[in-house]
This record gives sequence, structure tokens and C-alpha cells, in this order.
Amino acid sequence: MVTKAFFSWTLIALLGFTSISCNGQSPKFSKSDKPVGGACEGCEAVFEFGDRDLNPVDTLPGFMFSDPKLKLFGKVYQKDGKTPAGGVILYIYHTDRTGVYPQKGNETGWGKRHGYLRGWVKTDESGNYAFYTFRPAAYQDRSEPEHIHLTVKEPGKTAYYLDDFLFEDDPLLTPEKKQSFPQRGGSGVFLPIYQDGIFQIKRDIVLGINIPDYE
Repeated sequence: MVTKAFFSWTLIALLGFTSISCNGQSPKFSKSDKPVGGACEGCEAVFEFGDRDLNPVDTLPGFMFSDPKLKLFGKVYQKDGKTPAGGVILYIYHTDRTGVYPQKGNETGWGKRHGYLRGWVKTDESGNYAFYTFRPAAYQDRSEPEHIHLTVKEPGKTAYYLDDFLFEDDPLLTPEKKQSFPQRGGSGVFLPIYQDGIFQIKRDIVLGINIPDYE
């Protein structure tokens, strides 16, 4: 049965995918950016959104046709944990339901490795962001738990990675594995909550937390 909630989040997701933001296109790499976060293979992908005008909401390819559907949302704060951080780019990518990073064959740049299940947002003045996607599968060799990669680019600093989104109910996420994460930007481990017809993870991000050379 199709519910009112289904129509509600579907409309939001589609608007997030097609709308044009007044934020304008995000800045590219600047030599004046302060190097932070240490080595970050693939962080350049944060700029691979092309000529799109980023806004606070994005819908990844496959959202409408894959289950379980997932909404990732929250606020980004400055390091004080109180001041909203606007104009911050967040980039995510993940596997499909078979545990691979799928490709269409025409990918360029880091899309050749990250696949096409990826998205970009730019936080609004209140630090808000949201991604509509679906829950990925673990790698086919079961070497890693289910996860969604997350990269951040804030004004004045180089891009750096944060702890992945991880799922509390994933049997591959052992206590030992949890303890191994550095909690860059805060913990990324959450139990999805089913609400309004979709699984949701609310993650507030504090910039600079456990990020090398941040200060």
C-alpha cells in the first residue's frame, strides 16, 4: 500500500535531485587552503560534481529502485559544536546491493573506482544536509562491514575524509572493529530508524574533531 509518507519523502527526494540552489557552484581547489587531515586518497572526488549547482539535498542514482531506502541527514557544526557550518561540501559514495561499486562504463576521474552511486551536497546557512540513497551491501569477500564513505571540503581547508557511515545492526561490525575507528568528525555508527516510510540516520558532524593538523 502506498502511503502519504511515501509520497512525501519521494517528492522531497526528487526535488533534492532536480532543484537548483541559490548557493551557487562550490569553489575548486585553492593553493591557499590549509592542508589538514593527512593523506586522503580519492578526496579529489569531492570536486567531481561537474557544472551542477550544489544544494543541501541530493538523491543518489538508484534510490527509487533499490531497497532498503535510506535518508542520511543532520547538521554540520564548526569545531565548537554549536556554530552551524554553511557552505561545506559533503561527498558520499557506496556499493550497490551486491557489494560492488557499480559502473556504467563512461566514468571519469575517481568515478572509475567509486562507481556511480555517489552524491554531493553543500550545507545551507544552518548547516543542514540530506542524502537520499539506499543501504549498501558489504564487500563480496565480507572483509568489511557495510559502509558509506564520506569526504568533507570546508572553506579554507583541504578536503579530508570522515569516519564512514556504519550500521549498528551489521553482524560484521564487531566490537573490536568499532573500537578501531578514529571518530573523525565524530562517530559514524548508527542504527537506522524506520520513520515516515523510510529508514533514517541522523548524523550531526563537528568539523575538526580528531582531524590531524586542523588547528
